[in-house]
Amino acid sequence: MSYNIQVGIATSRARHYVTGSWKHIFPSAQRLPNLDRAAKLIQQYDIVGLQELDAGSLRSNFINLAEYLAERADFPYWYHQVNRNLGQLAQHSNAFLSHFKPDRVENLKLPGIIPGRQAIMAVFESETDALAVFILHLALGKRARMRQLDYIAERVSDYPHAIVMGDLNCRSDSQEMQLLFRKTSLREPTDKMCTFPSWCPQHHIDHILVSADLTVKNTCALRHEVSDHLPLIMEIELPPTIQLNRYAHQGLSLESYLGRSIISR
Repeated sequence: MSYNIQVGIATSRARHYVTGSWKHIFPSAQRLPNLDRAAKLIQQYDIVGLQELDAGSLRSNFINLAEYLAERADFPYWYHQVNRNLGQLAQHSNAFLSHFKPDRVENLKLPGIIPGRQAIMAVFESETDALAVFILHLALGKRARMRQLDYIAERVSDYPHAIVMGDLNCRSDSQEMQLLFRKTSLREPTDKMCTFPSWCPQHHIDHILVSADLTVKNTCALRHEVSDHLPLIMEIELPPTIQLNRYAHQGLSLESYLGRSIISR
């Protein structure tokens, strides 16, 4: 699953961007109940990539929203990545939640005019094979996205199997996405599945891309209006050479568990 959670703000009309704009700065009593609704949904899925979280600032009542969702949804392994740290005002972040233990996690610094954007890469390794899962939230500008996806293409090419998910802020037929498809074996099984805005989906900017040799059994956008984006889900059948290990620990931050296996590049 890929889900832009919009910091737990339930935007269900265009006017809410104005009337609810204060929620991006100050705490809201509705935020945690909205996240509880999201937790009930995401707990059904094995691997979840989240965008637009907060790692613990004023607006989230200094709660790490990735940790909160992982605990509420019973995910044993989770990792959050702060993209822009504005101190007590905001800590913009992405997150990776999993029922399977990855062997390695990396922070990938994405190129861009404004520094800070990163991607999460979680790698699941077996004796003879490997799967890399990338979680992205790309820039709003086309030029920056071109550079960011060019960099991701290089990293994807390092692995025999890959899944790329996130809010890419562009359509499948965009120049930057076509660049990614040309440079890798990634494909998008979804047929222009619109996820934004959640109350009247018209834009296909959230994506789950998979290597050509991975079998996709099902995919859809779910009607779940906790954010201004709809969640995108996909059921994937992995080759027998990829064995994912179910958890043996409960509620464990990958940062504390993997330690030096978390790398920043």
